[in-house]
Amino acid sequence: MRRPSGFLVACVMMVLPLCLPSSARAQAAAPAAAQPAAAAKQTVTFDTDVVLWAFQVKADKTADYDKAMEKLKAALQKITRPEAKQQLAGWKIIKNSTPQGDGSILYVHVLSPIVKGADYSILNLVYEAFTDYKEQKEFYDLYSGAVLKPYFAIQGPTIDFGK
Repeated sequence: MRRPSGFLVACVMMVLPLCLPSSARAQAAAPAAAQPAAAAKQTVTFDTDVVLWAFQVKADKTADYDKAMEKLKAALQKITRPEAKQQLAGWKIIKNSTPQGDGSILYVHVLSPIVKGADYSILNLVYEAFTDYKEQKEFYDLYSGAVLKPYFAIQGPTIDFGK
């Protein structure tokens, strides 16, 4: 008798992206579809307490993704808007030490506290801070070349066991 586990996993993988908020789906598609300084920029906003936002990165491109995230950090440090400083203070990234089944590495962005209404689009933030087209193109190529696919975004209130 065959076990339905493979079928269930496939169903979950197909339905999970539909559970993402539309803004997160737009950002998720951005690495594959956007170009530097695109005319119609898409924003990613969250309006909850905490967000876990994961990206699946090609196994041989983790150094590129790490470099892209350093550029994001530099962008948030360079942007003078107070919201960017708040985003920087509440943005952490966990690099999973165990590869996925296909060998890729999962990076989970832990965003807490959320700056309500602020744009969390990685591309938009880097492009805001670094306006030179060549530099934007280099970042885009580095970032989009490393990301295999966005994996999930979980957002919602927290339950504090300490209270």
